[in-house]
Amino acid sequence: MTDLNGKTAVITGSARGLGKAIGLRYAALGANIVVNYASSREAAEVTVAEIQGLGANAIAVQADMSRVADIDRLFARASEHFGQIDIAVANAGLEMIGIPFLESTEEQFDRLFAINTKGTFFTLQTAAQRVVDEGRIIYVGSSTTVLPVPGYGLYASSKMGPRYAVQVLAQELADRRITVNTILPTAIDGAGVFTDADPNHPVRQLIASQPGRIGRRMGTVDDVADAAEYLASNLAGWVSGQTLLVSGGALQ
Repeated sequence: MTDLNGKTAVITGSARGLGKAIGLRYAALGANIVVNYASSREAAEVTVAEIQGLGANAIAVQADMSRVADIDRLFARASEHFGQIDIAVANAGLEMIGIPFLESTEEQFDRLFAINTKGTFFTLQTAAQRVVDEGRIIYVGSSTTVLPVPGYGLYASSKMGPRYAVQVLAQELADRRITVNTILPTAIDGAGVFTDADPNHPVRQLIASQPGRIGRRMGTVDDVADAAEYLASNLAGWVSGQTLLVSGGALQ
């Protein structure tokens, strides 16, 4: 079993969805958790309470990932409170799908890229500056960057840049033995656009019926937390610059 006792993890966008699931998993393994939220303080406080219920320490820090000053403040607060940062998960993102390429607007572009691309880039940079030697940096991207699909051009483009940045950063941090990897989740029940979606929504059935998908089901937040646990563990100490597609065997 993975042992994260005494370690501290900063997880962006962790008041709900995938970030919350990863935070709860790391907390169950003994880690201190820094819960980041942009606007939902109530949700963040609920997550902190759940983490504390597992016997772990946690704090909530408001920070807008589209603002570099906020990213710096988030990591500074984590260091001040817990002393050091061992794991950083760049999870915060905005999902905007089903938009034909020819109908994408400048406003939509700026909004998505401010968080998904710029925000993630500087989160990775700040993590590299703050995480201790032999630490872990993980980027939660999207399986839409693997297989082009109509209506996903804008969103997937905003998630593609950080994938390249991860591979470069992995090489630049190799001498410090910090691993940097990417998780690409498929559509996940309880996260993103499916956080509060109708359980009988036809899109769920369409996704579950895709050929090659194990169990013919949507992914769960625990499926992604499993991958995040592995990449944070000692077992992944010699795995860096890699991309892990979590899709149940489907192409996307």
